[in-house]
Amino acid sequence: MSLWRRMQIPLIAGAVYCVVRAIGPTLRYEVLGWHHVEQVYARHQRCIWTFWHRAIFGILWWGRNHGVVVLHSANFDGRWAGEVAQWMGYGVAHGSTTRGGLRGLVVMEQRLQEGLDVAFTVDGPRGPRFVAKPGPVMLARSSGSPVLAFYVGLQRARTFQKAWDHFQLPLPFSRAVMLIAPPIYVSADADRETVERKHEELQRELDRLREIGDAWFTMPEEERRRHRAEFGSSEFTNRPKP
Repeated sequence: MSLWRRMQIPLIAGAVYCVVRAIGPTLRYEVLGWHHVEQVYARHQRCIWTFWHRAIFGILWWGRNHGVVVLHSANFDGRWAGEVAQWMGYGVAHGSTTRGGLRGLVVMEQRLQEGLDVAFTVDGPRGPRFVAKPGPVMLARSSGSPVLAFYVGLQRARTFQKAWDHFQLPLPFSRAVMLIAPPIYVSADADRETVERKHEELQRELDRLREIGDAWFTMPEEERRRHRAEFGSSEFTNRPKP
């Protein structure tokens, strides 16, 4: 990486951080399915969080300051994004679900053993969009920790259609809904066929959460009540969970 590119990293990271700090406090979240997370913690386990790259803004703000370790690539975009994540109170493991992926998974497993949650932008760092990579399921098998799919849908946001991930930037004072699916466990002796089935299950959960989240603020109230009953009790908050 050239000197000029290295000099750009803190500048871009600083600009992005300022935007997150300006918009984040204005957002209000409805959280559905948090009891799934509490069940994992009650078993003295940690979570392997998975989400689509497009939802990273709403997730970055909501989960701040709890030391969740996020896998970032070592390329230019991954470097400045990692800076922002660290400033927001996340840990960073360098690697990706493509090049350097196995090294990244080893670091993530170590962090789970240290009592920290870990997280993947599961279609990152460069897509294909909405296609889950196998890293989280592989990590679940080796670590014993479950995978949790989740998504943040936004009431008002700008969608960058030309970006590979269709990134969404929430507008100030937007409402948001966070949907959390039940945990997916993978046994340590799972064979290749079982791992593939678990990966397909993760893909289905992520797709379903995105479908519900993107339609949340336009669907009839009766349908929202049905989903609230399905996911469990909800709460409204702007603060990260413990």
